[in-house]
Amino acid sequence: MLTSRRLIIAHFWLAFGLFGLALLLGAWQMLMRSPLSGWIENPEWYYRSLTAHGTVMAYVFPTLIAMGFGYAISESALEQPLIGRRWAWAGFWLVAVGSVTAVVPVALGRASVLYTFYPPLIGNGFYYVGIVLAVVGSWIWVALMSINLRIWKRANPGKPVPLAMFANVAGSYLWAWTAVGAALELLLQIIPVAFGLVSTIDAGLARIFFSWTLHAIVYFWLFPTYIAYYTIVPRAIGGRVYSDAMSRIAFVLFLVVAMPIGIHHAFMDPEVGAGFKFVHSVFTALVALPTLLTVFTICASVEIAARLRGGRGLFGWVTALPWRNPIMLALAFSFVMLGFGGAGGLINMSYQLDTSIHNTQWITGHFHLIFGGAIVIMYFAIAYDLWPHLTGRPLASLGLMRLQLWLWFVGMIVTTFPWHWVGILGMPRRMAFFDYGDPALAPLAFSVVLSVLGGFILVLSGLLFLVVLLRGHRTAPAEAGPYRFAEALHPPVSVPAVLNGYGLWVGLMIALTVSNYGYPILQLAVRSDTAVQAVYVGGSR
Repeated sequence: MLTSRRLIIAHFWLAFGLFGLALLLGAWQMLMRSPLSGWIENPEWYYRSLTAHGTVMAYVFPTLIAMGFGYAISESALEQPLIGRRWAWAGFWLVAVGSVTAVVPVALGRASVLYTFYPPLIGNGFYYVGIVLAVVGSWIWVALMSINLRIWKRANPGKPVPLAMFANVAGSYLWAWTAVGAALELLLQIIPVAFGLVSTIDAGLARIFFSWTLHAIVYFWLFPTYIAYYTIVPRAIGGRVYSDAMSRIAFVLFLVVAMPIGIHHAFMDPEVGAGFKFVHSVFTALVALPTLLTVFTICASVEIAARLRGGRGLFGWVTALPWRNPIMLALAFSFVMLGFGGAGGLINMSYQLDTSIHNTQWITGHFHLIFGGAIVIMYFAIAYDLWPHLTGRPLASLGLMRLQLWLWFVGMIVTTFPWHWVGILGMPRRMAFFDYGDPALAPLAFSVVLSVLGGFILVLSGLLFLVVLLRGHRTAPAEAGPYRFAEALHPPVSVPAVLNGYGLWVGLMIALTVSNYGYPILQLAVRSDTAVQAVYVGGSR
């Protein structure tokens, strides 16, 4: 029984409400830079919108989902009331207040710096203060997840930590360490400049600090999705998790290999040597290991469900799957988009290939396909699965749920595939407008219009999603019973200590981060010729 329903549903409603607003901003931006619209009179409005869209989608929305889902996991998997509920509410309000504090300067045009912390673009100081407040609120969640697990372990010595909680806490630790890079950049470099305490900043050092956070944050976004893969999907379709041990290995591998990879975003930057760029490229390739392990394990789990439903033959079992079940549909769509997005990631991690698509619309297509596609569609599935337990009312609109998921999948494909194509052709991203009358740009016009169509399909899907949730508050009450997670095909009686705790994996995560970032950071921090990269920012807004 979820005893913290109000807390959890507050996180979800704030998350999806902000998501809806950011989705509208994204569609407007696509329209403004397309041939369907004339040039915007003041391009600053475009960058203002882009900053708000990116800030909400990259920082606030996934953080609230992870926090709300994490509290639900803690109560359901551990079968104990959430300890520290007042602190949890404090964390929620810090994220909410921080979001408003950050968005107000953006809305006023005082922080149109996009959503990356790259000097010499410096926004109003309160934009960064808002981000810091949101991060502090999320760190309260990290602490509460650790405390609740520790108390459960004391009461259940030697018992395996439930898989959902094991993964949830692993994700919280990843986030806590991931956010340190951006926190160091903000506190030591950006905020002092934003408030006029100093007038110069080392742009190279700032970029390396931000790269610490820049790519690892993707795996923080992924954790709720992967938890849903392993612990919601098999149960929802009548199956079992193929292997508890393999599932745990996948989550701890993310802790180890997801952190020391961010410098591959700085391939074109001169302040980092080729050796460290190569090392980060190798670790970026290693991130494929937990993903491939997940694809195998979940496909095996899905096959178990199909065969329990009477599926036969080498591939005949596929037809026995409950394809009308929204959770099954979301999984299939998520896997397809994860496959395409992951393939694009192989291009980004290669120094030679990255030079062709660096800072083009290809990059926009890639991360929208991963985050907006593979990840967010499973956020929808999580909400659909949890909502009856949060409201005490069933979601009766199964047909509307399926339509919404189909529209999201089609819309994301129609949006991102043209972006990949025009990126290969050299179209830069983050541009407010293009002159499609130019013969060199004219061939791109059709692809850009196609992506705009996809964007409006996504808006329609997002509206349908909110309609489904709102209608779920109006159906007749019906107790949904306790919220359960999928069981393993062979439930573990005990698991090795190394797969029932985090000491080794957190140690490796920190050690690899220090080894892969330590020298570049120290080199940039103590070099005698800081004037080479110090940028005067006294005239910034």
